[in-house]
Order: sequence, then structure tokens, then C-alpha cells
Amino acid sequence: MRRELYEQKVLDEINVTPLLDLAWTLLVVFIIAVTAAVQGIKINLPKASNAVSEVKPSTKAITIASDGTVYLDSYPVTIPELETRLRAFKAVDPNLPVVVRGDEMVHYKSIIEILDLLAKLEITQLGLVTQKLVR
Repeated sequence: MRRELYEQKVLDEINVTPLLDLAWTLLVVFIIAVTAAVQGIKINLPKASNAVSEVKPSTKAITIASDGTVYLDSYPVTIPELETRLRAFKAVDPNLPVVVRGDEMVHYKSIIEILDLLAKLEITQLGLVTQKLVR
């Protein structure tokens, strides 16, 4: 009889240490996964009825944020820096494809400056990125 009480008492307790280890491990994995995700630059793209998103892996993306900051891929650049870098990329790949992403609140003049620069560098593979119009 005494032995049965002892065995029952042992079974009544749950060791929560492995559960806490698992919870902490899952928390650490979640934190690492969330912070490792590439966030990119948040902009509001203008809407278009037939938006097509076909970007080649070697495509360079020029982004103009709502505050007027210009980014090449995800790095902020000035217009002279942009010209220098695009010129170097164009030397490597004469058919360099470029997409221009402009926030809908950016001044049209900023987009024209970028398009003029691309024309000056004779970059003809050009795309303007928009969002698909939701109806």
C-alpha cells in the first residue's frame, strides 16, 4: 500500500523544465526569424489597371521614397552616385534592365530626373513599377 502511494505521488507532479526550455527555444527562433527577414523600403506605389511584375534577377531597382530619397536596390544614393553606379553596371551588362519605383506622393520632377539620367546612360530596358488596381 505504501509503495502505491509513492508511485502515485511521483506521477502527480509534472516537470515543467523541458516545457520551459522548449518555449525559450521557440521564442529565440521566432526572434531570429523575424529580425532576419529583409524589410526593404516601404513606399506607396501608384495603382494601374494592368500591372505586370516581371523582374529579372540582374535587374537594378531605383526607388524614390516619399521624402525624395533615391535608393539603388536598397541603398540610399545621390544622383551623381546613382549615375556612377549605373554606368559601372552598364559597362558589365550593356542590356542592363532597370525598374523605377516611385512613391505616389513623390514629385513628378524626381521621376523625370531619373528617367533623364537613364536616357543619358542609354539604358533602354526600363520598367515603371505600379500596383495592380483593385476593383
